[in-house]
Amino acid sequence: MPYVTSVVELMDLLRTSRDDHALRTAALIRRSHPSDKELQLAGLLHGIGQLLRPGDGVRHAVLAAEAVRPLLGERVARLVRLQASAAGSDRAGGADVPGDDAGADADAVATLRQAHDAAAGSGLDAGVLEDWRPLLELVAAGSCRAAPARNAIDPLGSPRGSIAGMP
Repeated sequence: MPYVTSVVELMDLLRTSRDDHALRTAALIRRSHPSDKELQLAGLLHGIGQLLRPGDGVRHAVLAAEAVRPLLGERVARLVRLQASAAGSDRAGGADVPGDDAGADADAVATLRQAHDAAAGSGLDAGVLEDWRPLLELVAAGSCRAAPARNAIDPLGSPRGSIAGMP
């Protein structure tokens, strides 16, 4: 499974898309939910699974979520997965995303779906991709701080046979 390991790599990936639908989706969310940075990024990133592995439509939501999880954190990954899964179930005529899966983010998923649908018919000037770099860097930095460190002294962890916390 490919991972996006830096904001630079993510920006390069996003530049490969010729469609500005993701920019319009993110811009609509920025207007309606200006304080929810992770939700805005989920709107921007919801289609990257198709960029990572074209033609893998069935699993693109899972692929996108797993690709951004290490860089942008659990919530962005969950929102990307749930939004794309919900949109896919609508296209397939299936049921909505189960409430237990969406949990506390059910309203956020609904917002993503509404913005996604509205962006499709919108002539909104969404700006340029580069406008999103500072937000990507901010969320990535916060995600790195929020992730539990395996070992602050040695990123590879303790040597075998040692007791955690003991040199």
